[in-house]
Amino acid sequence: MVSEMNKFYLHQVEGFRAEGWASSAEEALDLLAEKPYDLILLDIYMKESNGLMLLSEIRRRGLRVDVIVISAASDKESIQEALQNGAVDYLIKPFEFSRLRAALNGYKEQNRLFRTQNRLNQSELDRLSRFKQERTASHELAKGFTRQTLQTVWKAVEACTCELFSAEDISNLSGISRVSVGKYLVGLTEMGVLEMDLVYGSVGRPVQKYRIAPNGRTLITQYI
Repeated sequence: MVSEMNKFYLHQVEGFRAEGWASSAEEALDLLAEKPYDLILLDIYMKESNGLMLLSEIRRRGLRVDVIVISAASDKESIQEALQNGAVDYLIKPFEFSRLRAALNGYKEQNRLFRTQNRLNQSELDRLSRFKQERTASHELAKGFTRQTLQTVWKAVEACTCELFSAEDISNLSGISRVSVGKYLVGLTEMGVLEMDLVYGSVGRPVQKYRIAPNGRTLITQYI
């Protein structure tokens, strides 16, 4: 299912075509032995194997294939190992399609230059970082949000001792009005940093309660 989803998104970006799929490191190495591939979209969690071990083996064998890691693994050790082994990008699930598109377009530009040029000048090298600029632009705060207020709200969220918290809880901890806090909590939910539940009491309307999403602490660093 995940591979079909990645294939669907890949085909939305001009110039890319899915040519194979492997559920394990062994299957991937067999495919690479049969014919050359330009790019691998690599998950770290694989059947009976580990994507980082596969990436290390690819480099050990000197196989000329590029790798973009797409994984739920957000620990710094996995990210650092992937980048040190030459991954051209690292996407943490869940992510927006725009982030994948930026990674693929950046890779496409890099590949085009390497295929058509024997030498690169500084301006051409600088163009290779364009996709990073697109990535940064996609993390701009929504209109009406300020980084300083977001930092204050997030500090209160992390200071809250309850697993589920309300806008009123964060308002009391941050000193910011409940209405403003509510707007930021909704925004953080849309960013994927928080998850929201409706909690029903014995009487009255349900209350919106929030918790930090599994990748919330990683995602929030892109905004604060």
